[in-house]
Amino acid sequence: MGAVVIALAAGAMSVGGTGTGTGAGVGAGSGSGISQSLRTRVSAGKSNARGGRPDAAWRDLGLRRLRRTVRQGAPCAMNSYGEVQQFLVRTPCRSLDRVLLVLDDGAGNSMVVSVSWVRMRGTRAAADLARLADEPGTGNVAPLPGALVRAGDIRWTGTNYASRRERSVVVIAEVEPVGGAPGHELMDGVAEVAAELAGP
Repeated sequence: MGAVVIALAAGAMSVGGTGTGTGAGVGAGSGSGISQSLRTRVSAGKSNARGGRPDAAWRDLGLRRLRRTVRQGAPCAMNSYGEVQQFLVRTPCRSLDRVLLVLDDGAGNSMVVSVSWVRMRGTRAAADLARLADEPGTGNVAPLPGALVRAGDIRWTGTNYASRRERSVVVIAEVEPVGGAPGHELMDGVAEVAAELAGP
C-alpha cells in the first residue's frame, strides 16, 4: 500500500504515488495501540456500521458527519495506482463504489474518511486483491478527491487504514486529518469502523 496525493484540477482527477504507507492486515487497522475505553466505543461503532446505521456509528466515537460524496460504478483500473492497478488491469473488477466524508468532533478537530468497495469476479481474485492492497508500497484504490468535500488536496499516507473482505468484495478504508489535531488512536478507530460500512 502506498501513499497517494489526490487532487482535483481542471475538472479531472490526478493520482500520483508519493512514497510508502504503513498499511495493516485485512479486517484490522493499526488499532493495536487503541486504549480500552476507545476500543469499547469502536466496537459499538462497528456494530452500528454493520447494521446500516453510520451516523450512530460516528456518534459512538464522539463524531458527527459534516459532508459526504458518493461515486458508484467507476472502472477499477483507472481509479487505482501502483501494483494494485497492474493487478486490476490483469484481473478486472465487476464494480467500484467510493465514498468520501468529513467527520468533526465539535471541538475543531476534523478528518476525512475514504471508503472503497471493490467487487471482484470471484472470491479468489478478491483475496488476492486484499493481500496486495494491504502490503506496504504496492499502491491501492485511489480515494475520491478531497475537493469534492471541500477538504482540499489530501495526502493519503496509509497510516490510519483498515480493510476487510466479504466473499468477492474488498472494502478499503483510510483516514487523514484535515483540521485541528485529531488523535491517531481515534483515526485508527474510525478506519476500523469505516471498513465495516455497507456499500453506498
